[in-house]
Amino acid sequence: MTPSTSRLAALVLLATTASLSGAHAAPDEKIKAAAEQAKPAVIDSLREMVLIESGSSDVDGLKKMADLTEGRLKALGATTERRKTTRGAGADMVIGTFEGTGRRKLMLIAHMDTVYQPGILKTEPYHVEGDLIYGPGIADDKGGIAVILHSLQILKDMGWRDYAKLTVAFNPDEEVGSIGSGEFISELADQHDVVLSCEPTAAKPAAPMDALLLGASGTATAMMEVTGRAAHAGAAPDRGRNALIELSHQLLQTRDVAKSIPGTQLNWTTANAGTVRNQIPEKGSAIGDVRVTVADGIEKLQAALDEKIKTHLVPDTDVKVIIEKGRPPFVATERGRALAKDGQAIYAELDRPLAVVDMTGGGTDAGFANRSGKAIVVESFGIAGYNYHAHNEYIDSTTIVPRLYLMTRMLIEQGKKM
Repeated sequence: MTPSTSRLAALVLLATTASLSGAHAAPDEKIKAAAEQAKPAVIDSLREMVLIESGSSDVDGLKKMADLTEGRLKALGATTERRKTTRGAGADMVIGTFEGTGRRKLMLIAHMDTVYQPGILKTEPYHVEGDLIYGPGIADDKGGIAVILHSLQILKDMGWRDYAKLTVAFNPDEEVGSIGSGEFISELADQHDVVLSCEPTAAKPAAPMDALLLGASGTATAMMEVTGRAAHAGAAPDRGRNALIELSHQLLQTRDVAKSIPGTQLNWTTANAGTVRNQIPEKGSAIGDVRVTVADGIEKLQAALDEKIKTHLVPDTDVKVIIEKGRPPFVATERGRALAKDGQAIYAELDRPLAVVDMTGGGTDAGFANRSGKAIVVESFGIAGYNYHAHNEYIDSTTIVPRLYLMTRMLIEQGKKM
């Protein structure tokens, strides 16, 4: 979650708390007890998964995660398949399908990859400090996987099968934009009535309470290329056309372009130019992170960048910018908002407030699931955590039981609906 999520959560605090002041349903004691009993097993699962390093390019680690999750889904009674992603590292997506006796088609999604490089466990090992459990990827998104697997175990033990079909999808490339699995997710989601996505909810200090998410930015990649002219840096620098200088100029003059285009954001994040010290660099390039919350945001940003880069600092250089679309934005429908309110009512059974956050800057596979609008999609059913994509990522273990309760009760209630 971003700092803006924390502010939004704070804004809904009074309204959410007020809604709890009235009468609300008593908790389902059987499910609550089952969630409490499952907590140690959830922690064991989290430890097992964290000890598998599974960065988005770590094919061996992702295979271990796929083997683990597929095995757990089979043990729960699912029919499973491994689907090779179409781009990227070439890892497998794991899909589990359960056939029930009800009417509705339900889908759960989470991802197996993390942002961390191989060897991260040497410097950031799994460890426990009070209620906080630390480990690379423990919140984003191995906590989401754990919520799915253990909620389904609770429901299996109860004999619950009030669904026509229940599908679980674990993909291996979410952290790189789901470049090889996004279309599969969209295709699967369109075959279901409801999709619950299990990214983490933000823990303190990022947010004052647990939340569900109704919106997330779409993602894209901006690529800038500058072509100049090589020359001897000592004997004839004036004969060159310095691509590094021109690249720097273009990065500075385009850094605020998105601020004039509502619903867009651009941050240049990597750059490269030159190969040796004594040569004027002929080539320069940069990559930028793009976020959009409106349908035509990328097209408007591309047009603005094309206009801006017409002005050069270094004569006789060529500059191009291309924006490559990634994950679509996620903006929940009114049906999604109603489902989130159902979640608030379920949390109220535990005398806990639950925020409903309208938008965050982070991308999510809920964007692919929600792209056509056919399914009802809500995000952030995972465990509360913090510091994801940073150092010392952790989950707050006190949220394990309420998140299991939320997922389990939500599935039961959605199964009842027409």
